[in-house]
Amino acid sequence: MSALGPRAVVFGAGGAIGGALVDELANRGVAEIHALSRHPGRAPAPVHTDYADILDEPSLAEVALRLGAMGALDTVIVATGLLHGAGLSPEKALRDLRPEAMATLFAVNCTGPALVMKHFLPLLARDRPARFAVLSARVGSISDNHKGGWYGYRAAKAALNMMVRGAAIETARRAPQAVVLALHPGTVESPLSRPFQGFIPKSHLTSPVQAAKNLLNVLEAANIEQSGRLLAYDGQEIAP
Repeated sequence: MSALGPRAVVFGAGGAIGGALVDELANRGVAEIHALSRHPGRAPAPVHTDYADILDEPSLAEVALRLGAMGALDTVIVATGLLHGAGLSPEKALRDLRPEAMATLFAVNCTGPALVMKHFLPLLARDRPARFAVLSARVGSISDNHKGGWYGYRAAKAALNMMVRGAAIETARRAPQAVVLALHPGTVESPLSRPFQGFIPKSHLTSPVQAAKNLLNVLEAANIEQSGRLLAYDGQEIAP
């Protein structure tokens, strides 16, 4: 049996990293994988696809009820995030701040994952090791911010890191073997990073497949003492 347990759930399975995580979980022998996204397709066993929108709490509650009725979960990964989009780009200076853009960034990067925590952390196994992880970012570290800019995205990821810390403390009371983490995947060749890849050396870019391997390696190796922290793809802790 995989060290990640027999039952896993991946949110954002339709994305580059999320899809790669689903594939890698299957490669590692996870027996039952639920790939959740807003546009689910079909997949061969052991993958089960289903609809879930992290900003639609009723959809989260409904799928949590169904999956919870089938037994405890061993691994839950939230592989969602937003940096840019239609009418939305990272701010270079304070003059670029727009409240509607900040609200969108906080909704996708913090509130949505927090709602997944609300409905899925209670489903983690209580009598064996379990893991819950959200994709965060190094730029959400306040102490590591040396360049400024990207105000909304940085602030939303910093808020997400705080949510993870609080959730880890609460979860430890009912599931003492569970590890709750924020994970920094590095700069991955994905739609999220595409507009900025021209400024990044090729050697610093990671494929979604390799990113998934790195993230699951970190998740498998994580211990209780690390719960609530932000870990990079190489297992190193990133200071708040």
